Amino acid sequence: MKLKIRTGFGYDVHQLQEGLDFWLGGIKIPHTHGALGHSDADVLVHVICDALLGAANMRDIGFHFSDKDPQYKGIDSKILLKEVVHLLAREGYEIGNIDSTICLQEPKVNPHIPEMKACLAKVMGIPEHDISIKATTTEHLGFVGKKEGVAAFATVLIIKQ
Repeated sequence: MKLKIRTGFGYDVHQLQEGLDFWLGGIKIPHTHGALGHSDADVLVHVICDALLGAANMRDIGFHFSDKDPQYKGIDSKILLKEVVHLLAREGYEIGNIDSTICLQEPKVNPHIPEMKACLAKVMGIPEHDISIKATTTEHLGFVGKKEGVAAFATVLIIKQ
């Protein structure tokens, strides 16, 4: 039997704004600022969606869930991720692993990584050990360093048999 593997990459940025809830990796993190976006602006979930869709050559999150569509206004990004996993499954793909990096000056993300991994694993129906989440700052450089925004990257491996 021939095993077919594909990789995908995702990148996203969201502006931070005072007074908004801060959703990251499917969980709400206490902070004075939250990410601004059409949905709940969970930058980590968005890059995972984009990486998975890209690996399957199924375009990107904006194609499937347009920010012009009012039904997605304020939506929990975990709902979008669950739908992406279903789209891949219909094409015969399963997730091999996910490797991601969050770029954020503050708040510190590391204490929240175990909870994020547990949440995302449950949403996608995969083991926690198949999800890597890392965090870094930009040493006070650029929009992340100035605390104006958050960025994230993800690479994924998907498998089709």
